[in-house]
Amino acid sequence: MSPFHCLVALLMLATAAHAADPQPPKPQVLAAGTWLIPGSFPEDRNPDGNTLVFEGNGGLIVMDTGRHLWHRQAILDFVRARGRPVVAIINSHWHLDHTSGNADLKRLFPQAQLHTSTAVERMITDVWPGSLVRSQALLDSGKVTGGIADDIRGDIATRRNPQALRPDVPVIASGSVTLAGVTLELHLAGNAATEGDVWVYQPATGIAAAGDLITLPVPFLDTACVKGWRSALDELAATPFVTVVPGHGAPMDRAQFTTYKTAFENYTGCAA
Repeated sequence: MSPFHCLVALLMLATAAHAADPQPPKPQVLAAGTWLIPGSFPEDRNPDGNTLVFEGNGGLIVMDTGRHLWHRQAILDFVRARGRPVVAIINSHWHLDHTSGNADLKRLFPQAQLHTSTAVERMITDVWPGSLVRSQALLDSGKVTGGIADDIRGDIATRRNPQALRPDVPVIASGSVTLAGVTLELHLAGNAATEGDVWVYQPATGIAAAGDLITLPVPFLDTACVKGWRSALDELAATPFVTVVPGHGAPMDRAQFTTYKTAFENYTGCAA
């Protein structure tokens, strides 16, 4: 059995061990050569962010890799079905619901280079050592059980092995790249939803992938800087996208995005 099929089998066994876990989400076609693997926010669990897959003549580019085994399974099932290698990974930001699947993808496709900002470095060196201690203490206290305890264990495992979250190709400025024959614009937004967010625009399809610059039903403000976030939404609005995919939630057309952006500005303006 190949390493790929071994990992897929292990993930299927792990998912089966939790009978209440959701089924792996089904890929949705957004345009020719571009798919969405929807994230989810099950009751009493932490979320998975949306995953986008772009296919070029040289292989697949995966943007954001989720948190849970069932989401990871959906990505691996899709990769297997396409019969193409993953040649690049893009992380919109370091939140674990967008990055925890990196390690498995890089284990299967060690040549795949991660494109993301360097914001994760401060988390690795300054924040996660303390949060690991607190997370383990919470588990040891017995105050959390069930799915949330499983989520905490998974997050601990990701943070204890952060190498797969470090960029192979740091995104330090906005610009155009061609990966596997697919041309993408990588836009760096500083001090927005995190210290460094990467959102993507695909000119050939008019699809933008916003990461957590857009989250439904409400903005996730836990690591955010509102001023930078508003500037990033202005830049996104200036892009001639047809469809924008949030970090969480269903794809939006331009009118829906405008409604979200207006509500965000009204809410944060009132708070200020």
